[in-house]
Amino acid sequence: MSRQFFFTRAAAVSLVRRFSCVALVAPLCPAFVPVRAQQPAPPAQNAAPATQPAVPPATAAAPAADQQPIRMHVDEVPLIFTVTDKHGHYIANLSQNDFALLDDQKAPAKVNEFHQQINLPLRVGIVIDASTSIRSRFQFEQQSATEFLLQVLRAKGDRAFVMGFDVTPTVTADWTNDQDKLETGINKLSPGGGTALFDAVYTACRDKLLTERGPEPVRKAIILISDGDDNQSRVYLNEAIKECERADTIIYAISTNWTPSRGQGDKVLQQLSEETGGEVFFPPSVEEMATSFKDIEEELRSQYSIVYTPADFKYDGSFRTIYLYCYDRRYQVHARKGYFAPRE
Repeated sequence: MSRQFFFTRAAAVSLVRRFSCVALVAPLCPAFVPVRAQQPAPPAQNAAPATQPAVPPATAAAPAADQQPIRMHVDEVPLIFTVTDKHGHYIANLSQNDFALLDDQKAPAKVNEFHQQINLPLRVGIVIDASTSIRSRFQFEQQSATEFLLQVLRAKGDRAFVMGFDVTPTVTADWTNDQDKLETGINKLSPGGGTALFDAVYTACRDKLLTERGPEPVRKAIILISDGDDNQSRVYLNEAIKECERADTIIYAISTNWTPSRGQGDKVLQQLSEETGGEVFFPPSVEEMATSFKDIEEELRSQYSIVYTPADFKYDGSFRTIYLYCYDRRYQVHARKGYFAPRE
């Protein structure tokens, strides 16, 4: 029997350092090959001769966004990503010809699908810092989380859970689309104890989001509300990020640090977000959260999807890097940095 499993089109985002469209191409790979639908682009004037074949055209027309889940071989990779301008506004209506892709520093052997996806059901973890360090800002966190639920979690197919953390993470509302239950879960939390931020992110991905798969594509994300400080975790930052990558989950972090300067905690939130394909926000007040939530919702519900077969694929459990670029220098691509290949 052939070796197969299911990926969904919402298999999450996770490069995310916001690369400029062309700036990183030269140092990363002299044999840079575009993801063209018809003809490969000519090599750059000063580039080394390409050693990889041009990416072939997609073998089938792109299906509509709201169709049944995709059945794939294990050597097919689904990649969800978003594109924004320098102001963070989502860019729609781009084509396959606008992007170039490298998997493990090689052009993919074949591009099977490329299309836009809109209004996928959401699977969102609301992860709230309930440690002593944010006691003075805890009401702000609760109001922010509640506001997010009211503004973003609205479709019947959406689901969310609430997790608070100090030294240990605690789920106070399990998967549901009942906003009253979710708000009750938020209000159950009270601040106290140390801060194990990385443990909370790791646990949310491992126990809740990694296993959250259904009969249709979904979009998975963590809304992390915290000051970013960690003093109690047993896992490291890079381990928490890798667990997000395994769970195909992106992080949108909302900083509760109100100081004018950005401290170490804000740098942690930025790394968590960028490494998983999301974004970090620094709102000065609850009243200014609405714009941030609108931006998050737009990204969560509007994205691109590409399905490709990587070159020289090996079933060895290794981490394979992904570099995805837009040719237009005005736009930034937000995607996961890679994925773990399955084992034999």
